[in-house]
Amino acid sequence: MTAQPVEAVPSLWTAAHVVDARRPRSIQTQLGASDTVCERRAAYILTQTPPTDDSDKRAAILGTYIHEGLLGAARTEYGWLVEKAVADPSIRGHVDAVQLDADTARRVPARHRPLVAAPDGVTVEDVKTKSTWLWDKVRRYGPTAAELRQVYLYADLLRTVGFEDRPGQRYLARLGPLEVARIRFRFVNRDNGEEHVEEFDFDPAEATRARWWVQGVRELTSPEQARRDFDGPGLDAICDYCPFRTACWGLPERPGAPVQTILVHDDADRAHALQEYVRGHELETEGKKVKAKARKMIDGSPAGIYGPNELAWTGGNPKRVADVEAMVDLHEEADLVVPMVPNEKAMVANLKAAGLPIPEKTTTAKTPTTINIKPVRA
Repeated sequence: MTAQPVEAVPSLWTAAHVVDARRPRSIQTQLGASDTVCERRAAYILTQTPPTDDSDKRAAILGTYIHEGLLGAARTEYGWLVEKAVADPSIRGHVDAVQLDADTARRVPARHRPLVAAPDGVTVEDVKTKSTWLWDKVRRYGPTAAELRQVYLYADLLRTVGFEDRPGQRYLARLGPLEVARIRFRFVNRDNGEEHVEEFDFDPAEATRARWWVQGVRELTSPEQARRDFDGPGLDAICDYCPFRTACWGLPERPGAPVQTILVHDDADRAHALQEYVRGHELETEGKKVKAKARKMIDGSPAGIYGPNELAWTGGNPKRVADVEAMVDLHEEADLVVPMVPNEKAMVANLKAAGLPIPEKTTTAKTPTTINIKPVRA
Protein backbone atom coordinates (compact mmCIF):
# COMPACT_ATOMS: atom_id res chain seq x y z
CA MET A 1 0.00 0.00 0.00
CA THR A 2 1.41 3.38 -1.02
CA ALA A 3 0.54 6.63 0.64
CA GLN A 4 -1.03 9.24 -1.60
CA PRO A 5 0.29 12.80 -1.38
CA VAL A 6 -2.18 14.99 0.48
CA GLU A 7 -2.60 17.41 -2.43
CA ALA A 8 -3.59 14.51 -4.74
CA VAL A 9 -6.52 13.43 -2.55
CA PRO A 10 -9.70 15.54 -2.72
CA SER A 11 -10.45 17.13 0.63
CA LEU A 12 -13.71 16.17 2.31
CA TRP A 13 -13.71 19.57 3.98
CA THR A 14 -13.57 21.36 0.64
CA ALA A 15 -16.69 19.50 -0.40
CA ALA A 16 -18.33 20.14 2.97
CA HIS A 17 -17.72 23.91 2.75
CA VAL A 18 -19.09 24.06 -0.82
CA VAL A 19 -22.22 22.11 0.12
CA ASP A 20 -22.70 24.22 3.26
CA ALA A 21 -22.52 27.40 1.17
CA ARG A 22 -25.46 26.11 -0.90
CA ARG A 23 -27.67 25.37 2.06
CA PRO A 24 -30.83 27.51 2.20
CA ARG A 25 -29.70 28.91 5.56
CA SER A 26 -26.40 30.07 4.04
CA ILE A 27 -28.03 32.01 1.20
CA GLN A 28 -30.97 33.36 3.22
CA THR A 29 -31.14 37.16 3.07
CA GLN A 30 -33.82 37.78 5.71
CA LEU A 31 -32.65 38.14 9.30
CA GLY A 32 -32.74 34.79 11.07
CA ALA A 33 -33.11 34.16 14.79
CA SER A 34 -29.67 32.55 14.82
CA ASP A 35 -28.20 35.81 13.46
CA THR A 36 -29.10 37.74 16.61
CA VAL A 37 -25.86 36.83 18.38
CA CYS A 38 -24.46 40.36 17.82
CA GLU A 39 -26.26 43.64 17.13
CA ARG A 40 -23.83 44.85 14.49
CA ARG A 41 -23.75 41.49 12.71
CA ALA A 42 -27.55 41.52 12.57
CA ALA A 43 -27.44 45.07 11.15
CA TYR A 44 -25.07 43.99 8.37
CA ILE A 45 -27.47 41.19 7.43
CA LEU A 46 -30.52 43.47 7.49
CA THR A 47 -28.81 45.94 5.16
CA GLN A 48 -27.65 43.04 2.94
CA THR A 49 -24.02 44.07 3.30
CA PRO A 50 -21.83 41.65 1.32
CA PRO A 51 -19.66 39.45 3.60
CA THR A 52 -16.05 40.62 3.73
CA ASP A 53 -14.40 37.51 5.17
CA ASP A 54 -14.24 33.78 4.61
CA SER A 55 -13.57 31.59 7.61
CA ASP A 56 -13.01 27.97 8.47
CA LYS A 57 -16.45 26.53 9.25
CA ARG A 58 -15.44 23.00 10.20
CA ALA A 59 -16.72 23.25 13.76
CA ALA A 60 -20.02 24.74 12.59
CA ILE A 61 -20.38 22.11 9.86
CA LEU A 62 -19.74 19.32 12.37
CA GLY A 63 -22.40 20.89 14.59
CA THR A 64 -24.82 20.86 11.64
CA TYR A 65 -24.14 17.19 10.95
CA ILE A 66 -24.67 16.30 14.61
CA HIS A 67 -27.93 18.27 14.60
CA GLU A 68 -29.19 16.49 11.51
CA GLY A 69 -28.29 13.05 12.83
CA LEU A 70 -29.64 13.45 16.35
CA LEU A 71 -32.78 15.37 15.39
CA GLY A 72 -33.49 12.94 12.57
CA ALA A 73 -33.34 10.10 15.08
CA ALA A 74 -35.68 11.98 17.45
CA ARG A 75 -38.16 12.52 14.60
CA THR A 76 -38.12 8.81 13.75
CA GLU A 77 -38.27 7.43 17.28
CA TYR A 78 -40.34 10.04 19.14
CA GLY A 79 -42.35 11.74 16.42
CA TRP A 80 -41.00 15.18 17.29
CA LEU A 81 -41.47 18.05 14.85
CA VAL A 82 -37.91 18.72 13.70
CA GLU A 83 -36.43 21.70 11.82
CA LYS A 84 -39.77 23.38 11.18
CA ALA A 85 -39.87 26.89 9.73
CA VAL A 86 -41.33 29.88 11.57
CA ALA A 87 -41.44 33.44 10.25
CA ASP A 88 -43.09 36.83 10.27
CA PRO A 89 -42.18 40.00 8.33
CA SER A 90 -39.34 40.88 10.71
CA ILE A 91 -37.54 37.58 11.35
CA ARG A 92 -37.51 33.91 10.47
CA GLY A 93 -35.89 30.69 11.63
CA HIS A 94 -36.03 26.91 11.88
CA VAL A 95 -36.92 25.47 15.27
CA ASP A 96 -34.76 22.48 16.16
CA ALA A 97 -37.62 20.56 17.77
CA VAL A 98 -41.20 21.17 18.89
CA GLN A 99 -43.07 18.71 21.11
CA LEU A 100 -46.84 19.05 21.03
CA ASP A 101 -49.06 18.49 24.03
CA ALA A 102 -51.87 15.93 23.77
CA ASP A 103 -54.65 18.41 22.92
CA THR A 104 -52.66 20.06 20.13
CA ALA A 105 -51.43 16.71 18.81
CA ARG A 106 -55.03 15.58 18.24
CA ARG A 107 -55.45 18.47 15.80
CA VAL A 108 -52.83 17.19 13.34
CA PRO A 109 -53.11 14.16 11.01
CA ALA A 110 -52.56 10.89 12.83
CA ARG A 111 -49.37 10.04 10.93
CA HIS A 112 -47.76 13.28 12.18
CA ARG A 113 -48.68 12.93 15.84
CA PRO A 114 -45.88 12.46 18.38
CA LEU A 115 -45.53 8.99 19.84
CA VAL A 116 -45.44 10.58 23.29
CA ALA A 117 -47.06 13.97 23.88
CA ALA A 118 -45.27 16.68 25.86
CA PRO A 119 -46.63 16.34 29.43
CA ASP A 120 -46.30 20.00 30.42
CA GLY A 121 -47.57 21.72 27.27
CA VAL A 122 -46.03 22.68 23.94
CA THR A 123 -42.25 22.59 24.34
CA VAL A 124 -39.71 24.35 22.13
CA GLU A 125 -36.27 22.76 22.15
CA ASP A 126 -32.97 24.14 20.89
CA VAL A 127 -29.94 21.85 20.49
CA LYS A 128 -26.45 23.34 20.88
CA THR A 129 -23.17 21.53 20.28
CA LYS A 130 -20.19 22.60 22.38
CA SER A 131 -16.54 21.64 22.63
CA THR A 132 -15.07 20.15 25.80
CA TRP A 133 -13.23 23.35 26.73
CA LEU A 134 -16.60 25.15 27.00
CA TRP A 135 -18.41 22.28 28.70
CA ASP A 136 -17.77 23.33 32.29
CA LYS A 137 -19.07 26.82 31.52
CA VAL A 138 -22.20 25.35 29.91
CA ARG A 139 -22.96 23.18 32.92
CA ARG A 140 -22.38 26.01 35.38
CA TYR A 141 -24.11 28.89 33.63
CA GLY A 142 -26.40 27.34 31.02
CA PRO A 143 -27.37 29.20 27.83
CA THR A 144 -25.88 32.58 26.99
CA ALA A 145 -27.98 35.72 26.57
CA ALA A 146 -27.76 35.36 22.79
CA GLU A 147 -28.85 31.70 22.94
CA LEU A 148 -31.80 32.63 25.15
CA ARG A 149 -32.77 35.41 22.75
CA GLN A 150 -32.67 33.02 19.81
CA VAL A 151 -34.92 30.37 21.34
CA TYR A 152 -37.36 32.96 22.68
CA LEU A 153 -37.69 34.38 19.17
CA TYR A 154 -38.57 30.90 17.89
CA ALA A 155 -41.07 30.41 20.69
CA ASP A 156 -42.63 33.83 20.23
CA LEU A 157 -43.07 33.27 16.49
CA LEU A 158 -44.93 30.06 17.31
CA ARG A 159 -46.98 31.88 19.93
CA THR A 160 -47.95 34.83 17.71
CA VAL A 161 -47.99 33.38 14.18
CA GLY A 162 -47.59 29.63 14.35
CA PHE A 163 -45.68 27.53 11.84
CA GLU A 164 -44.87 29.12 8.49
CA ASP A 165 -47.30 28.23 5.70
CA ARG A 166 -44.99 26.48 3.25
CA PRO A 167 -44.79 23.10 1.44
CA GLY A 168 -44.17 20.18 3.78
CA GLN A 169 -45.72 21.79 6.84
CA ARG A 170 -49.04 23.26 5.73
CA TYR A 171 -50.83 20.90 8.12
CA LEU A 172 -48.90 22.59 10.93
CA ALA A 173 -49.62 26.11 9.68
CA ARG A 174 -53.34 25.32 9.97
CA LEU A 175 -52.88 24.99 13.74
CA GLY A 176 -52.38 28.74 13.98
CA PRO A 177 -50.64 30.30 17.01
CA LEU A 178 -49.63 27.82 19.71
CA GLU A 179 -49.59 28.33 23.46
CA VAL A 180 -45.91 27.61 24.16
CA ALA A 181 -45.47 26.41 27.74
CA ARG A 182 -41.87 25.23 28.06
CA ILE A 183 -38.38 26.01 26.77
CA ARG A 184 -35.69 23.32 26.65
CA PHE A 185 -31.99 23.60 25.88
CA ARG A 186 -30.13 20.42 25.03
CA PHE A 187 -26.35 20.81 24.98
CA VAL A 188 -24.28 18.07 23.32
CA ASN A 189 -20.52 17.76 23.76
CA ARG A 190 -18.99 17.45 20.28
CA ASP A 191 -15.97 15.57 21.62
CA ASN A 192 -17.50 12.85 23.78
CA GLY A 193 -21.28 12.99 23.19
CA GLU A 194 -22.16 13.99 26.76
CA GLU A 195 -25.62 15.53 27.07
CA HIS A 196 -26.79 18.32 29.37
CA VAL A 197 -30.44 19.45 29.47
CA GLU A 198 -31.97 22.59 30.98
CA GLU A 199 -35.75 23.17 30.87
CA PHE A 200 -37.93 25.96 32.23
CA ASP A 201 -41.28 27.68 31.80
CA PHE A 202 -41.83 30.03 28.89
CA ASP A 203 -41.46 33.65 30.08
CA PRO A 204 -43.46 36.23 28.05
CA ALA A 205 -41.23 39.03 29.36
CA GLU A 206 -38.13 37.34 27.89
CA ALA A 207 -39.93 36.96 24.56
CA THR A 208 -40.80 40.67 24.60
CA ARG A 209 -37.18 41.60 25.32
CA ALA A 210 -36.03 39.45 22.39
CA ARG A 211 -38.52 41.18 20.11
CA TRP A 212 -37.39 44.62 21.31
CA TRP A 213 -33.80 43.66 20.50
CA VAL A 214 -34.74 42.85 16.90
CA GLN A 215 -36.86 45.99 16.60
CA GLY A 216 -33.98 48.11 17.87
CA VAL A 217 -31.68 46.75 15.17
CA ARG A 218 -34.31 47.30 12.48
CA GLU A 219 -34.64 50.95 13.48
CA LEU A 220 -30.94 51.69 12.86
CA THR A 221 -30.12 53.62 9.69
CA SER A 222 -26.67 52.03 9.21
CA PRO A 223 -24.71 49.08 10.63
CA GLU A 224 -22.10 51.46 12.07
CA GLN A 225 -24.74 52.68 14.53
CA ALA A 226 -25.07 49.15 15.92
CA ARG A 227 -23.27 48.03 19.04
CA ARG A 228 -20.40 45.55 18.90
CA ASP A 229 -21.44 42.88 21.40
CA PHE A 230 -18.03 41.18 21.53
CA ASP A 231 -14.45 42.34 22.08
CA GLY A 232 -13.16 41.65 18.58
CA PRO A 233 -10.81 39.32 16.66
CA GLY A 234 -8.24 37.61 18.82
CA LEU A 235 -10.41 38.01 21.91
CA ASP A 236 -13.72 36.37 20.94
CA ALA A 237 -14.22 33.38 18.65
CA ILE A 238 -17.53 34.88 17.47
CA CYS A 239 -15.52 37.73 15.92
CA ASP A 240 -12.74 35.46 14.62
CA TYR A 241 -15.23 33.54 12.47
CA CYS A 242 -17.62 36.38 11.61
CA PRO A 243 -18.22 36.92 7.87
CA PHE A 244 -18.30 40.69 8.53
CA ARG A 245 -15.09 40.81 10.58
CA THR A 246 -13.27 43.31 8.34
CA ALA A 247 -16.39 45.40 7.69
CA CYS A 248 -16.85 45.73 11.44
CA TRP A 249 -13.29 46.19 12.70
CA GLY A 250 -11.35 47.20 9.60
CA LEU A 251 -7.69 46.36 9.06
CA PRO A 252 -4.92 47.15 11.57
CA GLU A 253 -3.05 50.42 11.03
CA ARG A 254 0.21 48.49 10.84
CA PRO A 255 0.94 44.79 10.25
CA GLY A 256 0.56 42.78 13.43
CA ALA A 257 -1.24 45.52 15.35
CA PRO A 258 -4.50 44.54 17.08
CA VAL A 259 -7.62 45.93 15.43
CA GLN A 260 -8.91 47.05 18.83
CA THR A 261 -6.63 50.10 18.47
CA ILE A 262 -9.47 51.67 16.43
CA LEU A 263 -11.38 52.06 19.71
CA VAL A 264 -8.93 54.73 20.88
CA HIS A 265 -9.54 58.18 19.37
CA ASP A 266 -8.15 60.59 21.94
CA ASP A 267 -6.49 60.89 25.34
CA ALA A 268 -9.82 60.33 27.11
CA ASP A 269 -10.05 56.90 25.46
CA ARG A 270 -6.47 56.16 26.48
CA ALA A 271 -7.21 57.18 30.07
CA HIS A 272 -10.28 54.90 30.12
CA ALA A 273 -8.30 51.97 28.64
CA LEU A 274 -5.56 52.38 31.25
CA GLN A 275 -8.16 52.46 34.02
CA GLU A 276 -9.67 49.24 32.65
CA TYR A 277 -6.23 47.64 32.51
CA VAL A 278 -5.52 48.56 36.13
CA ARG A 279 -8.98 47.31 37.18
CA GLY A 280 -8.38 44.02 35.35
CA HIS A 281 -4.97 43.66 36.99
CA GLU A 282 -6.48 44.21 40.43
CA LEU A 283 -9.25 41.68 39.76
CA GLU A 284 -6.69 39.18 38.50
CA THR A 285 -4.49 39.66 41.55
CA GLU A 286 -7.44 39.29 43.93
CA GLY A 287 -8.68 36.25 42.02
CA LYS A 288 -5.28 34.55 42.29
CA LYS A 289 -5.22 35.17 46.04
CA VAL A 290 -8.73 33.73 46.47
CA LYS A 291 -7.83 30.65 44.42
CA ALA A 292 -4.53 30.14 46.23
CA LYS A 293 -6.17 30.21 49.67
CA ALA A 294 -9.04 27.93 48.60
CA ARG A 295 -6.55 25.48 47.05
CA LYS A 296 -4.62 25.20 50.29
CA MET A 297 -7.83 24.81 52.31
CA ILE A 298 -9.06 21.93 50.16
CA ASP A 299 -5.72 20.13 49.98
CA GLY A 300 -6.08 16.57 51.18
CA SER A 301 -9.89 16.55 50.99
CA PRO A 302 -11.31 13.39 49.44
CA ALA A 303 -12.86 13.49 45.99
CA GLY A 304 -16.62 13.89 45.99
CA ILE A 305 -19.55 16.23 45.49
CA TYR A 306 -19.68 19.26 47.78
CA GLY A 307 -22.58 21.64 47.19
CA PRO A 308 -22.78 22.68 43.52
CA ASN A 309 -19.27 21.44 42.68
CA GLU A 310 -17.57 18.08 42.28
CA LEU A 311 -13.99 17.66 43.48
CA ALA A 312 -11.63 15.33 41.64
CA TRP A 313 -7.87 14.91 41.83
CA THR A 314 -5.49 14.15 38.98
CA GLY A 315 -1.73 13.75 38.87
CA GLY A 316 0.42 12.70 41.81
CA ASN A 317 2.21 10.13 39.63
CA PRO A 318 6.00 9.66 39.43
CA LYS A 319 7.56 11.95 36.81
CA ARG A 320 9.30 10.34 33.88
CA VAL A 321 12.36 12.04 32.37
CA ALA A 322 14.81 11.00 29.70
CA ASP A 323 17.64 8.79 31.01
CA VAL A 324 20.71 10.55 29.57
CA GLU A 325 23.18 7.82 30.62
CA ALA A 326 21.04 5.11 29.04
CA MET A 327 20.76 7.18 25.84
CA VAL A 328 24.56 7.52 25.68
CA ASP A 329 24.90 3.75 26.08
CA LEU A 330 22.38 3.13 23.30
CA HIS A 331 24.18 5.58 21.01
CA GLU A 332 27.48 3.76 21.58
CA GLU A 333 25.91 0.32 21.11
CA ALA A 334 24.31 1.45 17.84
CA ASP A 335 27.53 3.15 16.71
CA LEU A 336 25.80 6.55 16.67
CA VAL A 337 27.57 9.85 17.33
CA VAL A 338 26.77 11.20 20.78
CA PRO A 339 25.75 14.89 20.33
CA MET A 340 28.19 17.32 21.89
CA VAL A 341 26.15 20.54 21.84
CA PRO A 342 27.75 23.45 23.72
CA ASN A 343 25.97 24.17 26.97
CA GLU A 344 25.13 27.89 26.70
CA LYS A 345 24.07 28.29 30.32
CA ALA A 346 27.23 26.61 31.60
CA MET A 347 29.47 28.78 29.38
CA VAL A 348 27.74 31.98 30.54
CA ALA A 349 28.22 30.90 34.14
CA ASN A 350 31.90 30.15 33.53
CA LEU A 351 32.57 33.53 31.89
CA LYS A 352 30.78 35.38 34.67
CA ALA A 353 32.75 33.49 37.29
CA ALA A 354 35.98 34.42 35.47
CA GLY A 355 34.96 38.09 35.30
CA LEU A 356 34.84 38.07 31.49
CA PRO A 357 32.19 39.86 29.40
CA ILE A 358 29.44 37.82 27.76
CA PRO A 359 29.70 38.18 23.95
CA GLU A 360 26.37 39.17 22.35
CA LYS A 361 25.09 39.76 18.83
CA THR A 362 22.01 41.53 17.48
CA THR A 363 19.33 39.39 15.80
CA THR A 364 16.23 40.20 13.79
CA ALA A 365 14.01 39.03 16.67
CA LYS A 366 12.34 41.70 18.79
CA THR A 367 11.91 41.70 22.52
CA PRO A 368 8.23 41.62 23.59
CA THR A 369 6.58 44.98 24.21
CA THR A 370 5.61 45.29 27.85
CA ILE A 371 3.28 47.79 29.46
CA ASN A 372 4.24 49.77 32.55
CA ILE A 373 1.52 51.74 34.32
CA LYS A 374 2.15 53.86 37.42
CA PRO A 375 -0.22 56.13 39.32
CA VAL A 376 0.26 59.83 38.68
CA ARG A 377 1.27 61.65 41.84
CA ALA A 378 -0.90 64.65 42.66
